[in-house]
Amino acid sequence: MHIAFFNRSFYPDTAATGQLLTDLCEDLVRQHGCRVTVVAGPPLQPSEQAGRRGWGIVTRETYHGVDILRARGTRFSKARFVGRATNYLTYFFSACWAGLQLDKPDVVVALTDPPIIGLAAYAAGRRFHAPFVMSYRDLFPEVAALLEDFHSDSINAMLQAVNKFLVRRATRIVALGDTMRQRLIEDKGAPADKTMIIPDWADTGAITPGPKRNAFAASHQLLNTFVVMHSGNIGLSQGLETLIDAAALLRDIPDLQVVFQGDGVKKRDLQGRAASRGLTNVSFLPFQPKAQLGESFAAADIFVVSLQRGLAGYIVPSKLYGILAAGRPYVAAVEENCEVAAITRSRDCGLVAEPGNARDVADKILAFYRDREMTARLGVNARSAGLVFDRTAQVGHYMELFRAIAPMSSVRSARVATREV
Repeated sequence: MHIAFFNRSFYPDTAATGQLLTDLCEDLVRQHGCRVTVVAGPPLQPSEQAGRRGWGIVTRETYHGVDILRARGTRFSKARFVGRATNYLTYFFSACWAGLQLDKPDVVVALTDPPIIGLAAYAAGRRFHAPFVMSYRDLFPEVAALLEDFHSDSINAMLQAVNKFLVRRATRIVALGDTMRQRLIEDKGAPADKTMIIPDWADTGAITPGPKRNAFAASHQLLNTFVVMHSGNIGLSQGLETLIDAAALLRDIPDLQVVFQGDGVKKRDLQGRAASRGLTNVSFLPFQPKAQLGESFAAADIFVVSLQRGLAGYIVPSKLYGILAAGRPYVAAVEENCEVAAITRSRDCGLVAEPGNARDVADKILAFYRDREMTARLGVNARSAGLVFDRTAQVGHYMELFRAIAPMSSVRSARVATREV
């Protein structure tokens, strides 16, 4: 089976969506014997392992058996909207051209980086008479409200129209959780019988519960500290100012440290916010590669997973699954209808706090700090929950989906060939 994916972010990018798509493609090749092609954008960092060929608008590479068509686009700074928009549009038009160069796929899949890339994938599906799957990672235009430097009713209306167009024409629609599925059905008009749930995942074989006393913790002076960690993208959606404010409320506890691990557009602002308050109980560490995640996660006593109010179902924080795999409990600063809150309560692996409420977040952190027996018990529950969201299981669900719809492609192609004869 030949499966073609469209998404700007892919290996070697470190964005969560790109890493998860890389996992999926590698396993479809290695575990399920598929042929996989990805129409991706230019990497945001150089890759020594990928073998690139050509200098045109579209170049070819291979990585772990996955064929990559790199659709060239601009690489302006993402700090301003005009740079981001230009990067997205130039990749989109190059991706449309790359779609013409595909060998015939049995299934075409679009993710949502950028939110209009589904149009390029839909066009490729039509050209090859292949079923088209729309796999949503974020929902627009609602997520566009996070942009601090640009708001446009006309662009929001366009994004809403694109989504409604795509869900009406998709063979199947994939959501990351129950609330996202309901958003797609109620807000975008997705047919309920075609809209299914496949959550994100973590590799529970690579990320396992480990001892806090390890080389990573020692190198960052975290051995004798109760570590409250936020790991992953430090972006616009998490409302992490609340965590800084919670740290200010906890500043008198000498052996409690709030640690931000990762990078993102809000990192500098948060560093400035912590510095302006003279918070010595807040520290920032750089992004850690996948090979070091096990030790870095083990250095934490608890984590914080947060999402701004109003975004439940429009974004599902993928960082949760790595935390579960690591067997660490967490404070979920999310709305009650968020997928994270549902997992937290049903699996008893964390405490839910009100998003944007620094006092509530601080109180939940204190509950863990004061009750180490509860912390350990919820950590064990977290690992059990993580096994449910294992990488192998979720990739298997995608494979079941592709097997179910691929015959539609063959039948349709046969009918077209008969008519042409």
